[in-house]
Amino acid sequence: MAPGISRISLGQALFAPRTIALVGASGDITKNTARPQRYLKKHGYTGAIVPINPTRTEILGEPAYPTVAAAQAALAARGIAPIEHAYVMAPGDAVERAVEDCGACGIPVVSIFSDGFSEVGSEGAARQQRLAARARALGVRLLGPNSMGVVDIPNHISITVNAILEADALIPGSTSVVSQSGTMLGTLMSRGAARGIGFAKLVSVGNEADLGVGEIVDLLVDDPDTRVITLFLETVRDAERLAAAARRAHAAGKPVVAFKLGRSSLGEALAKSHTGAMAGTDAAVNAWLRDCGILRVDMLETLIEIAPLLAGRAPVSVQRKPRVAVVTTTGGGAASVVDRLGVLGMDAMAPSPALQQELAGHGVRVSDSPIVDLTMASSAQRYRAVLASLLASPDCDAVLAVVGSSAQFHPDFAVQPILDTPWSPKPLAAFLTPHAERSLALLADKGIAAFRTPEACADALATFFQWTPPRKPLVEAPIEAIMPEKGAPLDEAAALHLFSSLGVPVVASAIALGPDYAHDIPYPLVVKVRSADIPHKTEAGGVLIGIGSRVEFRQRVPMMLAAVRRALPQARIDGVLVQRMEDGLTEVIVGYRHDPMVGPVVMVGMGGILAELYHDMALRMAPVSADEATAMLGEVKGLAVVRGFRNLPQGDLHALAETIAAFSRLALLPGQSVLEAEINPMIIKSDGVVAVDGLIILREGAP
Repeated sequence: MAPGISRISLGQALFAPRTIALVGASGDITKNTARPQRYLKKHGYTGAIVPINPTRTEILGEPAYPTVAAAQAALAARGIAPIEHAYVMAPGDAVERAVEDCGACGIPVVSIFSDGFSEVGSEGAARQQRLAARARALGVRLLGPNSMGVVDIPNHISITVNAILEADALIPGSTSVVSQSGTMLGTLMSRGAARGIGFAKLVSVGNEADLGVGEIVDLLVDDPDTRVITLFLETVRDAERLAAAARRAHAAGKPVVAFKLGRSSLGEALAKSHTGAMAGTDAAVNAWLRDCGILRVDMLETLIEIAPLLAGRAPVSVQRKPRVAVVTTTGGGAASVVDRLGVLGMDAMAPSPALQQELAGHGVRVSDSPIVDLTMASSAQRYRAVLASLLASPDCDAVLAVVGSSAQFHPDFAVQPILDTPWSPKPLAAFLTPHAERSLALLADKGIAAFRTPEACADALATFFQWTPPRKPLVEAPIEAIMPEKGAPLDEAAALHLFSSLGVPVVASAIALGPDYAHDIPYPLVVKVRSADIPHKTEAGGVLIGIGSRVEFRQRVPMMLAAVRRALPQARIDGVLVQRMEDGLTEVIVGYRHDPMVGPVVMVGMGGILAELYHDMALRMAPVSADEATAMLGEVKGLAVVRGFRNLPQGDLHALAETIAAFSRLALLPGQSVLEAEINPMIIKSDGVVAVDGLIILREGAP
């Protein structure tokens, strides 16, 4: 918080100001800058509206003032509450002057619609930094720049230029939105209105020069109108603050769900390690969202429709595939969702014999089909009874009601029984196959999640079952480790030395220098080119395996080095690294990356030269405990070969979990000096594990 502004005062000024100044307001109703004043009046704002325009004395029926100071003085003379929130729409240097004026007049919050800041390049970014610094000095909190403003529907606040406010009526609800895209506020409100879905507060954070997503979420935790918080994210600018706010929201029983752009891997091809390519920014963001208890949906439609599925509920722990009971009045419509449920890792539940008998008591003939089809035998009374039985059954984890054409023309037939069903901690969702806005609105009004497409319906249910409570971060003191000496080559020998100091078992190794390349490692052995300039030695032809004698060593090593020099003439080569030949049951890759957006992550996946091809991995925020590492191993499908699959020998996964936990403590190094690191491969034995290849990339200026 800025000096002198409490959380309560900030929330009041941001969401419920008694007096609003519109800096740069226009009397021309065709202009964007006239919209906020029109919208405030249209949607029932009862406080004072103060247009600021040096060329006008009246705008749209309200007295206008040349400056904020003049307006504040006039308000005081009239006994009107002082300005608490200023919305700045003025161009160019007028933004800076407006912030100065607001600071001088003690206005706590300034939202800035104007552009020309960090979104236009380095010069604009520097301008934004100066503006934010000056606002802090003045005790003013900024929303924006590039902010579409704030809408609080239950309390009739509409400080925005978004054209969606031209609507005659806005639907209040209990879901609040924080968006990095201003135009998305209109998109969500418009699409929500078509479903009868309303919102509480909607905030466009713009460039986040000061107030950001995390602090807004933190304010919404205390908002009595908000039950679910949804986020539209283009990036993550302050991961630590948002994570803290999300944890606070979870503790208050307010789910946080995000739609984040950036699923593609563009830019990750520039990563220097396999870990960087496999555990790129989007994968790291996924791990981070899970870590702080934020749900992530794949579809924008789901973001709009999922809130009733979450409100009042908590994460559930299902130690198997989630089972969804499906009841329908349209077999084809239900099949379209069931198919999608399977794709996303859920099972449609075939009723057990006991449940079949119970349903038969309601006059419903049920087979072993995973769909309870009431198409030819339905009545409202029977539908209610079936829903009650399914919700009470321990055989399923959620109930999905799929409604056909009756949803459009006869909602009393199959929609009314859903409306009559008492709320249950077990999720109940509805998918309506026709275009049925009236039924969607009825379900929304009752707080029942209803979906217009099978894809969004399945995405929402999958998201619900992937929901986990925030992880309690491990609290450990910074550690001591053997870092490479300043100026020393960051080659494999240095990496393995560092990993060993953390408690990672590493292969016996020796550095051998020319011309004779003497060493004391017993044969058979592996020989690798030693070069900090060659992170992937196999691809460069710099690895010899199974050298069985000194004679073979002396023959093959010079040939290998000559071939590497021809292929990579610019690479600095400092002899070879000689290692004991190791074998085991299978190989994994263990990686670490300090993601610039969300921080340190640790990864484990199937290893070797095909690590990136398999992409079979698990990722967590680092550091992790051995128990958390064990859970990661359970997510790697390829490790089935060392879990006793078809009587194959079992590997020492306990040792692997302990090793991953030790390796993840790279995150605790002072200054977080390691940017990327990996062991590829780590060999799993029946008794223990051993790292046989290492890579380390330090942050610039480290150690």
